[in-house]
Amino acid sequence: MTRTLPETPSATGVSALSSGRSLTVLAVILLGQFMAVLDASIVNVAIPSIRTSLDASGSALQLIVSGYVISYAVLLVTGARLGDKVGQRTMFLTGLALFTVASLACGLAWNTLALIVFRFIQGVGAATMVPQVMTLIQKTFSGGARARALSAYAAVISGAMVVGQIVGGLLVSADIAGSGWRGVFLVNVPIGLALLAIAPGVLPAAVRVERKLDLAGLSALTPAVLLLVLPLVLGHEQHWPVWTWIALVCAAIGFATFALVERRVHRRGGEPLFSDRVLRAPGLVLVAGTLFVIMATFSGWLFATAIHLQGPLGYSALHAGLLFIPFGGVYALAGLNWQRIPKRLQPFTTPGGLVLGAVTIVLLGLRLRDGHAMGALELTIFGVTGLGFGIAFSPLMTRALSKVPPALASDASGILVTSVQLGIVVGIAGFGSLFLSQAGATALSAAHAVGVTAVAEGITVLVASVLAARAVR
Repeated sequence: MTRTLPETPSATGVSALSSGRSLTVLAVILLGQFMAVLDASIVNVAIPSIRTSLDASGSALQLIVSGYVISYAVLLVTGARLGDKVGQRTMFLTGLALFTVASLACGLAWNTLALIVFRFIQGVGAATMVPQVMTLIQKTFSGGARARALSAYAAVISGAMVVGQIVGGLLVSADIAGSGWRGVFLVNVPIGLALLAIAPGVLPAAVRVERKLDLAGLSALTPAVLLLVLPLVLGHEQHWPVWTWIALVCAAIGFATFALVERRVHRRGGEPLFSDRVLRAPGLVLVAGTLFVIMATFSGWLFATAIHLQGPLGYSALHAGLLFIPFGGVYALAGLNWQRIPKRLQPFTTPGGLVLGAVTIVLLGLRLRDGHAMGALELTIFGVTGLGFGIAFSPLMTRALSKVPPALASDASGILVTSVQLGIVVGIAGFGSLFLSQAGATALSAAHAVGVTAVAEGITVLVASVLAARAVR
C-alpha cells in the first residue's frame, strides 16, 4: 500500500524540490554511488602491496577483489525492495553507515581471511545503499533533467572503476602515516562520515510501498553465484581439481533452480527478484546481458593490467595508477558528452564504441606481449580504448533506464546494476584466472599472458557489440 509522497514531478522537469536542492540531492547520492563503485577497482593497484604485506596467494587476491562484488551483486535487488518498504533515505543512510564501518575494518585487517570477510561485509553495505540512488533520481527529476541525471549516473558507475585505479596508485604511493595499501580502504571513512552528516538534512522523505521480499529467490541465487565464482577463482591455483568441475555443474543446476523458484514465487502472488513486469520493460533484458559482458571484459582487463604494470614492468603503484589517466580522462569526457553527437548517429554509438574498444584492447595487448613498456603509442591506444567504452556504456545505460516507469525504477536499477556487478565478478574470476594461469615466473611469460588475455577480451567485447546493436534498435 502506498503511503505519503512528499514530492511529485513538476512540469519543469524537476520535482517539487527546488532546482538547487535537487542538484544537492544528486551530488550526495552520486558521491555515495561513486564511493561504492570505486571500491570495486581501487584495490586493484594495491594488490602487489597486499600480496607482500599479508603473504596472500593469487586466489586470495581475487577473493579480496571479487568478494566485495559478490555480496554487492547478490543483494542489490533485495536492497532495492527494502528501500521501497522502509524508505530510500533510511536505507541509503543504513548502507552508507555499514559501508563506512566495514571500510575502517578493511583498513585495519590483520590477515588475508579478515580482509576477505570485511570485504564481503563492505559489499552488503554497498548493496543496501546503491539501489536507492536510481529510485531517488527517478523521483527527484523528470524530463530532460532526468536524462541528464541518468547520464551522470551511468558515467559514475563505470567511470569510478577507472578513477579507482588512479586514486589507488596515489594512496598506496603516498603511504600516509605508514598506511600503505590500507589507505585505499581508510579513505572511505572521512568521506562516509561527511555524507552521514550531510545526507539526513538533504535527502527527501520518499514514498513507501508495501513490498514482499523474495527470500526464497535470494536463498537460491546466493549459492548459485558462489558455486560459479569460487571454482573460477580457486581453480587455476589448485590445478582444477575435481571439486571445481563439480561446483560448476552445481552452479548451472543452481541457476536453473533459481529460475524455477522465481516462477513459483510469481505463481503464488509474490514478488520475484527478477519480476516479469520489470523484465518486460523495453530492451531491459538485452541491455542487462550487454552490460554483463562489457563489465566482465572491463574488470578483467583492469585486474590483469594492474598486476602486469607493477609486476613484470616494475612500475610503482603511483606510476601504474597514473598510466590510467589517458583512459580515464577520455572515458569521462566521452561518457558525459555523448549526447552532443548528432541524434541520427546516437544509435550507433554503443555498438561502434564497443568495436573500437575491442580493437584497441587487442592492439594494446599485442604491444605489451613482448615485455614492451607503456610508451606514448601505448598510452594513445589506451586513451582511444577509453573513448570506445565511454561512448558505449553511458548511452546504453541511459537509454535503458529512461524507458523504465518510475514505479519500476528500484527493481529495474537493481537488475541492471546486478548485471554490472556480476559481470565484474565473472570478469575478475574468468579473465583473472586466464591471466594468472598463463603468467609464469618470467617477465616475458607474464607479458605473453597479457597478450593472450587481451585477445580473449577483444573477442568478448565484439560479442557485446552484437548484443548492443540489437538492444538499441
